[in-house]
Amino acid sequence: MASLSQAQRVVIKIGSALLVDRQTGQLRADWLRGLAEDLDWLKGLGLDVVLVSSGSIALGRGVLGLPASELPLEQAQAAAAVGQIRLARAYEEVLAPHGITTAQVLVTLEDSADRRRYLNSRATLETLIRLGVVPIVNENDTIATDEIRYGDNDRLAAQVAVTVGADQLILLSDVDGFYSANPQTDPTARRYDVIDIITPEIESMAGDAGSGLSKGGMKTKLMAAKTATGAGCAMAITEGSVLRPLQALENGANATWFSAHGNPHEARKGWIAAMKPKGEVVLDAGAVAALKSGNSLLPAGVSGVTGVFGRGDPVAILGPDGARLGQGLARYTAQEAFTIKGHRSDEIEALLGYPGRAALIHRDDMAL
Repeated sequence: MASLSQAQRVVIKIGSALLVDRQTGQLRADWLRGLAEDLDWLKGLGLDVVLVSSGSIALGRGVLGLPASELPLEQAQAAAAVGQIRLARAYEEVLAPHGITTAQVLVTLEDSADRRRYLNSRATLETLIRLGVVPIVNENDTIATDEIRYGDNDRLAAQVAVTVGADQLILLSDVDGFYSANPQTDPTARRYDVIDIITPEIESMAGDAGSGLSKGGMKTKLMAAKTATGAGCAMAITEGSVLRPLQALENGANATWFSAHGNPHEARKGWIAAMKPKGEVVLDAGAVAALKSGNSLLPAGVSGVTGVFGRGDPVAILGPDGARLGQGLARYTAQEAFTIKGHRSDEIEALLGYPGRAALIHRDDMAL
């Protein structure tokens, strides 16, 4: 069974019902302070931490006096606009005493479906994490339409875990794991400690959402588990209403762990390798040696560019003799890559007319 203390990068999803009191519509301040202590503990262990937090609509509806029932899209977006400010401020205020800097990152489904937006999101999150910041991610409910929504933060959290290469995803929920049936209505329901493979039988056990504030049910949690575990990220469902939920999980609180298949690094490399390339870049001998040493591909080491590709598209990587070395995701379009090939990174701005990225293909976006 997985252990939080053994993780390197963890994504934690927080449901609305944990953050916001259903009766008053106010933040559960004591719970949030306990969560801050948990995050301080994880950061002290050297873990990278990303939060995916619900709560903006739940907070905003209380401020605006909107009913607790399902809201029309325009009212939900208005509530989110009001609630997002309060949610971000609450996290900032509760984590600052621990010396933890926070950042708000708002995304939509399009940001992961479109490769260019995906790379932008990934680069931003990676930079924040590298700077020691705890990103707080939420769906951008103020602009998302039904067609471009995740619709629940379980699947969003799984996508974020894949995007940042997390090795663990923790869903803090109002249930303490995955059950064979709804434990509130079926006394024979049993909780699973570990699920190695999500079989059709397991899927048939999932029910729908049970909370008045959250949209996620077991079906969405299983969808999240499929996404996360397939990318090498273990996932846990655990009851989060206790004051130190992550410490409780580490100390053996009830939970269901979904086993990872491989590791995030291998899964990402496999995903990149399986893409159909839209172009080719030819390297000189020095660049080949640099890549084999684990470095990124810089424009100076590129001697040829062919094909028509955009930023984020897969391109084949060839050696001086034309032998295929692997492939990666380009950080420039084909035209830009042709313009800067053979040049040092500090010459890019003069050649393109704007600052560029140092690498043409980053090592994390490369499968050799």
